[in-house]
Amino acid sequence: MRHFPVFLKVEGKRIVVSGGGETAIAKLRLLLKSQADVHVYTETPEAMVLSWAQAGLLELHCRSIRADDFYNAAFSYAAEDNPDRDARTHALARMAGVLSNIVDNLEESEFITPALVDRDPVIVAIGTEGTAPVLARKIKSEIEETLPGELGLLARIGERFRSSASILPGGSPRRKFWSKFFFEWGPKALRSGGHPAVEQALIDLLDESKEQGRLVGKVFIVGAGPGDPDLLTRKALKVLDEADVVIHDRLVGPLVLELARREAIRIETGKKGFGPSWKQEDINALMIKHALEGARIVRLKSGDASVFGRLDEEMEALDSAGIPFEVVPGITTASAAAAEMNVSLTKRNRNSAFQILTAQDIKGFADHDWRTLARTGSVAAIYMGLKSAHFLAGRLMMHGADGEMPITIVQNVSRPDQKMVVSSIYELVSDAERLEDDGPSILMLGLEPRNCEQVIWRSLMNDSAELVGIQ
Repeated sequence: MRHFPVFLKVEGKRIVVSGGGETAIAKLRLLLKSQADVHVYTETPEAMVLSWAQAGLLELHCRSIRADDFYNAAFSYAAEDNPDRDARTHALARMAGVLSNIVDNLEESEFITPALVDRDPVIVAIGTEGTAPVLARKIKSEIEETLPGELGLLARIGERFRSSASILPGGSPRRKFWSKFFFEWGPKALRSGGHPAVEQALIDLLDESKEQGRLVGKVFIVGAGPGDPDLLTRKALKVLDEADVVIHDRLVGPLVLELARREAIRIETGKKGFGPSWKQEDINALMIKHALEGARIVRLKSGDASVFGRLDEEMEALDSAGIPFEVVPGITTASAAAAEMNVSLTKRNRNSAFQILTAQDIKGFADHDWRTLARTGSVAAIYMGLKSAHFLAGRLMMHGADGEMPITIVQNVSRPDQKMVVSSIYELVSDAERLEDDGPSILMLGLEPRNCEQVIWRSLMNDSAELVGIQ
């Protein structure tokens, strides 16, 4: 992030604009919506600038800008469409210690102006670091369509009522109150009875909210998918956006966590194979504690919570404590890996069954029906299998598996740093050892990618070979 987005207080402050043509006018249209004192310096003002000056909306100085014109200014624009004159304005601003923007000169400017959606006092600023103005305008247009025109008026009425609403408990109860006002009660009251009806709606809604009191919170056990935020369900996005507390596994991708509310408490309850882990009973106690305090909790699990996610243990703990919960399924890593490989998990005349299994359980290495798995045509997704490669290969070979049987390792499925290695039972141990343990991996037994040249290959003939990806 090269430019940090902030909202500057400009009420009563001086803003300086050098230039009076079309470039300056485009900026002035935005500046005149503020409560700043706008001063324009130009020897050749266009008619629009003259009309604004005559209406008292800005102060026009029909001359070139000077050093003392920047005194007490919040910031300035160099908008003369002349590189030399703009550079001079910029230099004067810098000497005066005033932030300066040279219009259409990203590299020299000290700040940039975002695209704005104006529902004053609700302002949405959209920036692309100056790299894609067309994209910013497209996003602006889409947001304009989703925000009702009366939103600004409702915000102003609500602002005066905020101290009264502070008697509600913080967190979810208060957010629920304001959400109901802005998106249900407020718009309905405004349409039916105008300003007075909105104020009465606030009073009635507050009375209703006080009667409900502090309720026990709720836990949403959410499957976060394999890591790509685009693979989250719409319901998962919704509850994540509304959460007061996010209790997440170590394997949940950072891009998914970015979708949580910034104010939400985030707690990592990491579990790592063959390493230190949170105890399940401590995670259960953490969910119950926050729920009893009235919070909305998202228990965020990588993949799908019902696949090796110890879901039953958490549901039983919540049931015993009388905590309401809801399970939101996610895309399991096996399905995502198959999609990345462009293959199906079942195929006529190849396999009529598909197994999902884990290489290790609470007792250590997990035992399975190895004879069935070793048969030609068997397909299975093996979770937590990278560090168990020696055990897996040995068991499969012991029960008659063909050493050339394909097995594909997919690491960090669907994420930007995804790696894919096409291996076989013969080569699995050496391939697993050479693949660094820098993310969750799944082993796809009996499957190889549709287009092998598009995946990451490792040369067994060259000990120094690196993993290379074709984008």
